[in-house]
Amino acid sequence: MRSLLVALLVAAPAAACELPGGEAQKIQSGKYLVLYRTQPAPLKVGRHFALEFAICPTPESVRVDAGMPEHKHGMNYRPTVTATGEGRYKAEGLMLHMAGKWELVFEVRSKDSVERAVQVIRLE
Repeated sequence: MRSLLVALLVAAPAAACELPGGEAQKIQSGKYLVLYRTQPAPLKVGRHFALEFAICPTPESVRVDAGMPEHKHGMNYRPTVTATGEGRYKAEGLMLHMAGKWELVFEVRSKDSVERAVQVIRLE
């Protein structure tokens, strides 16, 4: 029995989570791994940006937002998220309008759960 289990593990490796096109930031949250990068980089105060990201395993839906918990407010813009295929997405229309500590939030939904993957960003 043990050799069968080892054979199954060797024969069926887990699919790697990838975001082609260069280096990406990683956030692990519960059962999801989020890989993302900003366009353009680096982020600057008051400049619109987009996120290219992948989520593994692929969720039913995802929402992206950012907020400043110490100031108790979020962005002045609501980004749009578009699925680009194979668990990859693009969020456009984001802007961090002031310097300080921001939290970039990926709200990941499946039919039986909602998870939040959060990355702290500090803008000067």
